[in-house]
Amino acid sequence: MISMHNVTQVYGTRCVLNIEDMSFEPGRIYALMGPNGSGKTTLLRIMAGILQPTTGELTGFDPASTGYMPQRAYAFGFSVLKNVTMALENADEEAAMEALRAVGMDHMAQANGSGLSGGEAQRLALARMIARPRRLLLLDEPTSATDIAGMGQVEKALVDYVDKTNCVLVFSTHSPAQASRFATDVVMLQDGVAMEMGDAKSVLLHPKTEAARTFLQHWQIRTEE
Repeated sequence: MISMHNVTQVYGTRCVLNIEDMSFEPGRIYALMGPNGSGKTTLLRIMAGILQPTTGELTGFDPASTGYMPQRAYAFGFSVLKNVTMALENADEEAAMEALRAVGMDHMAQANGSGLSGGEAQRLALARMIARPRRLLLLDEPTSATDIAGMGQVEKALVDYVDKTNCVLVFSTHSPAQASRFATDVVMLQDGVAMEMGDAKSVLLHPKTEAARTFLQHWQIRTEE
């Protein structure tokens, strides 16, 4: 179990994140949702250990077994395969190729990373994340630059990875449709506060707060079965 207690992030007089209690269970996929500025990226960066919270306690976190992928993916100017093996002990090419196959990039293993499109670079970065087991995987809008076909492959790769490793996966998304496809749980944020958290189907179809209903209606998500 990974938990956060009374975690805040304050810049000057502005509190951008205020999480009283939040827990994440192994083997589950959590979608962070909410409008721009709601605190999604801040929450991911705190969980990744990149950003130190102003106050609060985090338990169960292991930086050595945590992977964080920012929204803007980066590919180094050498082969796609080397871009993945560089993140692995002993430069394990077999594990790297397995990860590239999972995201549909194995046919580009020898291509130069500097020539990739935005969506290809994003899938490469994801392959780098899933090429080895992790206890916690944090992804900031992992398919924002990916086309529809690639998105489906990435989502399947992530579900398979969680099934295989029993890790905690937390990702941010602006798409309720994506959350409904493969998240097990949804966390709805607004102004840095978790206004709802629970089973994905319950939160997306039966939101309890007016703010969540308004957000989901904007995205044309049904709130009644």
